[in-house]
Amino acid sequence: MNPDVSVYGIIADLRREHPTPAAMQTLDMVMAELGRTRDNLKETVGKLDAQALPPGGKPLLEELVERARKDGVYDVDYGPDPYDKAALEPLDEGTAGIGALLALSSVVGIALAIAAVVVGLNAILNQASG
Repeated sequence: MNPDVSVYGIIADLRREHPTPAAMQTLDMVMAELGRTRDNLKETVGKLDAQALPPGGKPLLEELVERARKDGVYDVDYGPDPYDKAALEPLDEGTAGIGALLALSSVVGIALAIAAVVVGLNAILNQASG
């Protein structure tokens, strides 16, 4: 695997070499699918085979695969997505206490706001009737 070459670099080269609307559309489809496959061109090509490519898209896709294989970036596996699930940390007593105090102060604040609205409405209604 050549560390200086990436699938995206190859795609950029192909965009320069084939500046046609069909080539751009094909490469846009590849880019969109790469985002879903975590930059694995082999999986991307497998999914694109089931889709209708623009005219001339198939040879361009084959050229992309050939270059990627030559540079060793065709079937790259980056492992599981590190952002898929947040790591759970144990909750210590201090953090739990702070959370409880924040929750309690929020409930008290909401109760005081409700009481202020009730008192204000009561004063307005009593003033209007009196």
